[in-house]
Amino acid sequence: MERYKLKLENNNSKYIQIYNHIKKLIVNGDIKEHEKLPPIRKLSDFINVNNATIVKVYELLEKEGYVYKAIGSGTFVSSFNLKKERTNTKVKDIIYFDSGNPSKDMFPLKDFKSAINMALEKDGASIFEYDEGKGSNQLREELSTYLKGKKINTNKDNIQIISGAQQGIDIVCKGLINYSDVVFVEEPTYNGALEVFKSRGAKIITIPMLDDGLDIGILKLKLEKIKPKLIYVMPNFQNPTGISYSTYKKKKLIELSEEYDFYILEDDFISDFSFDSEDNRPLKSYDMKNRVIYIKSFSKILMPGLRIGIVDIPKELQKKILWAKYSSDISTPGLIQKSMYYYMKYFDWLEYLKSIDKVYTKKYKLTKTLLEEKLGDKLKISKSQGGLNFFLELPRGYSSQAFYNFILEKGVCITPGAYFFDNIMDDRFFRINIANETIENIEKGITIIENNLDKFITSYKNGEDIRSNKIFY
Repeated sequence: MERYKLKLENNNSKYIQIYNHIKKLIVNGDIKEHEKLPPIRKLSDFINVNNATIVKVYELLEKEGYVYKAIGSGTFVSSFNLKKERTNTKVKDIIYFDSGNPSKDMFPLKDFKSAINMALEKDGASIFEYDEGKGSNQLREELSTYLKGKKINTNKDNIQIISGAQQGIDIVCKGLINYSDVVFVEEPTYNGALEVFKSRGAKIITIPMLDDGLDIGILKLKLEKIKPKLIYVMPNFQNPTGISYSTYKKKKLIELSEEYDFYILEDDFISDFSFDSEDNRPLKSYDMKNRVIYIKSFSKILMPGLRIGIVDIPKELQKKILWAKYSSDISTPGLIQKSMYYYMKYFDWLEYLKSIDKVYTKKYKLTKTLLEEKLGDKLKISKSQGGLNFFLELPRGYSSQAFYNFILEKGVCITPGAYFFDNIMDDRFFRINIANETIENIEKGITIIENNLDKFITSYKNGEDIRSNKIFY
């Protein structure tokens, strides 16, 4: 472990410093190809940072191709030769269906710059002090009004400002989850959440997704035998499937949480828009029993680099989760909080959301049509009701990891489905995310997949070499 030791500087981002340190170890050969990196919890304790920081480090290393994940086994160093091959493959016109970040041309830079200037002028040096409470009173008041517009009955005292959804999941787990506690999750689901649950030593139980949400029948069977502390869900436009829960299932899940005495952790990243959904209301808006812990991220609807979000917390849990937030980073930066407040207050937040709605809805509808027309007779496509993700299924017996490598050579980057399962036996799924790409590139990328899919299926069936099937993202 000594080679992972480093002195962190206070004036630089911790996760970037750790990322650069481990990357240097890999590039210099101090960590060998296919060598296992330390478990998240062990490394976070050794370096004295929170688990969410190491999760971010490993995600960035993985995205850059320096490591790969073997589901159920851990994180391993990639072959550096393959890393170089992937770098060389990144020609200027490659189409990235693996990035969940919004396109930079959507960022409201001019208005947000004005909001930053307002924060500096009106609040002065006070915005650079630690805020040891739940966050800016003004921002929490503004956000409570925003949530009431989403039919969530709340007030500023229930809201904790956080540094992004990943931290939200981490502090909820720190506050509630102990070693060997049971957590139910959707299958498939967001990998960042799985990593946090594992880092706390939780036992993960997966519940399969149907076209209208969790399989309630299987959920009830599990609940009869096992009592979870928490169930983690994305009820609207789920990542990676795009599936939304029916109104019946949203209400039924809350009913079951009361009957079997567990909490629901709702991860909401894009319910602001309706797309094709008949009910895009957050699960929290139906919660009359105080069972839902609601995380709202702004990374997909504003700017991901701001690292800001909120947790709406039932009163009986607030002390535990507030302590967990304080132990993670004391507070979300005041400049970010106040700038967000002034932006929401004075720069027509609702009008901005309408403009983003138009962009995303146009991309979504085009992608859905193209996938059905070009790939619908060859691949199974999840019944997305909206959002930014589409989950596709290769014929049984085919590997999405092999398809990832194959289609990357043709100029399209996707995400293999193994990333979204706790323990996958049959890896034939892959995700397409449309957040970052233009309308023109979406059409071009899907056409490339259409034109090369038959060749992949034939080559794979005949046992031809389709490069390594290690996981790189």
